[in-house]
Amino acid sequence: MTEVVDTVQADDSGISKKGLTEGSVGVLGAVVIGLSCCAPAYTLTAALGPAASEVGTQLPAIFIVGFIPMFLVAMGYRALNKAMPDSGTSFTWATRAFGPWIGWMGGWGLIAATVLVLSNLAGIAVEFLYLALSQIFQNPEIADWGKIVWVNILTCLSFMAIATWISYRGMTSTKAFQYVIVAFQMLILVWFIVAAFTGAYGGSNPDSIPVQLSWFNPFEVSSFSAFSAGIAVSIFVYWGWDTVLTMNEETKESKGKSSTSGKAATILIFLLVGFYVAIGTATVAFAGVGDGATGLGNADIADNVFAALAHPVMGSAGILLALAVLASSAASLQSTAVSPARTLLAMGHYKALPAKYATISPRYTSPSYAIFVSAIVASAFYAVMRVVSENVLWDTITALGMMVCFYYGITAFACVWYFRREAFTSAKAFFLKILMPGLGGIFLFITFIQTAIDSMDPEFGSGSAITFGSGPDAYQLGLVFVLGVGVLLLGVVVMFIMRWRYPAFFRGEILKQGTPLLTIDE
Repeated sequence: MTEVVDTVQADDSGISKKGLTEGSVGVLGAVVIGLSCCAPAYTLTAALGPAASEVGTQLPAIFIVGFIPMFLVAMGYRALNKAMPDSGTSFTWATRAFGPWIGWMGGWGLIAATVLVLSNLAGIAVEFLYLALSQIFQNPEIADWGKIVWVNILTCLSFMAIATWISYRGMTSTKAFQYVIVAFQMLILVWFIVAAFTGAYGGSNPDSIPVQLSWFNPFEVSSFSAFSAGIAVSIFVYWGWDTVLTMNEETKESKGKSSTSGKAATILIFLLVGFYVAIGTATVAFAGVGDGATGLGNADIADNVFAALAHPVMGSAGILLALAVLASSAASLQSTAVSPARTLLAMGHYKALPAKYATISPRYTSPSYAIFVSAIVASAFYAVMRVVSENVLWDTITALGMMVCFYYGITAFACVWYFRREAFTSAKAFFLKILMPGLGGIFLFITFIQTAIDSMDPEFGSGSAITFGSGPDAYQLGLVFVLGVGVLLLGVVVMFIMRWRYPAFFRGEILKQGTPLLTIDE
């Protein structure tokens, strides 16, 4: 049995509770779920190759620069979360700042980004499952099973079904499941870092190169286009930290100065940047950026770097790295569903989508309908893309980076506009609510626009393209552009349909646009 929780306004703005379990997640639990959603083992094996192909040895620098807008935007998220803790996050906050149209598209951007990444997660999980099985049973042929389309899709759907069931059982089950997975994943990655540095300086790989300070200098990147593409990929590895804020109605002490989700988001961002820079540096030092068997410039390993480096770096213990990536991917399939489900819940709750999306399971107090819809759409998208293209992993990473830049940027600007009256009340308010989020939003939108322009080229990313027309008049458009910009345009179409069906929200009658009265920070 499920029930739809009616909207009960908690204040004049229209923001209200949705029936989720309050106080079920503390700071540690939120950080663990955030780490699981970011999935370092999965994101790095998928992102190291594409990022290195753009920026070479400046890979650590790109991870540092990618952190900067994430940190700046995190300050905006934290301020908005403190003022308006709501599971709708970007959707709710952008609606309050800019009105229903921009708010709706902010929510769509978050949901669409999640669908894109779930297809990538599933692909990596399936590949490492059969890789691990081949190593366990010492049968190399098993590793090729994941390349069989129908086996790949069925395995993916099985992962999605298990992950959806765990998410449906609520945050308590989600949190308990993630503790073990995250601990195992982080332990193995620390092992990989130590082993990579040891191997690089021990002479075990002839392609190894010594660490240089220039690796940490973003100005050494060859061109602005390469820089933007590298940033889009690096943003992908940070994406997911905001999941802890979509749980702000379920965390302990969700209001005031001791906001659990705000603390967790800040801790998570700093943990990630340190970890990613360390792994990026260790990987470049050991593998180099050439096109050798383990080189990061080798196109054959770009989609899955850890699969190629596991044995050379860790020897017989390489199977543990394969298991860590598998666990990371499978767990992230489950934790990633937290964010879109709660955004869909909020959109249904505030009548921006059909009321069914506001359905709450009375037994598990989870957004049951939204969880199942998210899983079904993500599964269908993966199945279609897997049939259409075997080289979709690289392109979905870059397209995801574009989507993240879009909705993070909207949220950052929402913070600036919402708190604009506080700009000159104190230095703290100016820096944390205006300057830092504003700079982060500008940075992200520049990256979004530059990547969108560059991705129109059929050679961008993996080189996959969509052909329009035939013969001499045929025109090719890069698959990254089609995925990124095309999905946003689809959102505009869906938004107009929702406007026709649910006009009250789009007239601003449900969730009201407006800024707070002038206040001064304590």
